[in-house]
Amino acid sequence: MAGNLKIVTDDTFDEEVLKNDKPVLVDFWAEWCGPCRQIAPSLEAIAAEHGDKIEIVKINIDENPGTAAKYGVMSIPTLSVYQGGEVTKVIVGAKPKAALLRDLDEYIAE
Repeated sequence: MAGNLKIVTDDTFDEEVLKNDKPVLVDFWAEWCGPCRQIAPSLEAIAAEHGDKIEIVKINIDENPGTAAKYGVMSIPTLSVYQGGEVTKVIVGAKPKAALLRDLDEYIAE
């Protein structure tokens, strides 16, 4: 389901996300979430095109409820951008790729 995107867990979140030098977009998702599946191809495409500037990872909230609870994720998909260990942007709900790119422009602009 995750395709080419890295999977993070409650155990690896600090190391993979909070301590990352690049901005990291975290896709909080679940298997049963239709909109989560809808945006997955867009996220994979953005990762392929802009992976040098932003890392995109996925965390399954059913398997890793601790991180979702810690960051107050109430609905999915929630896409949170972490930079320097802090949440710098939150995008809630499924959006088309073009809208996601606009939302992420400050992180991926040349």
